[in-house]
Amino acid sequence: MIKEMTLTKLTTNQKLEPMVKPPITKVQLAQYAGASGDFNPLHLDDAFAQKIGMDGVIAHGMLVMGFLGEYVMNIATQQAKVVNFKMRFGKMTFPGDEIKCSGIVERKYEENEKNYLALTLTAEKQSGEIVGSGSATLELA
Repeated sequence: MIKEMTLTKLTTNQKLEPMVKPPITKVQLAQYAGASGDFNPLHLDDAFAQKIGMDGVIAHGMLVMGFLGEYVMNIATQQAKVVNFKMRFGKMTFPGDEIKCSGIVERKYEENEKNYLALTLTAEKQSGEIVGSGSATLELA
């Protein structure tokens, strides 16, 4: 969990406190498969993954998107509503990978008498490889 901040005091190009998720586990992949309905054996069966040339199973890309979504919601808290959220997938994520979600305030702006924060988002492995990048727009309360 990241500590709460006053969103109105953030400035353009300000780096936000990151959120680090614990290493991904195979149990977590099975739980995510059950929650999402995505039972592709590439995410659950090492033997299948090895047959198609992988070292073992890979995490669901949408699991990483969920991590970034959790990060954005932790930033928004009760001070803002998320009005836009986008993500592009990068490198593959494997069991044992620890994912760090981080963000930067791209800009602050006013539109139709409402105040907004545009954020640039990144999810990266402990190795520094980017596994997801995206953006979010928050409408300040």
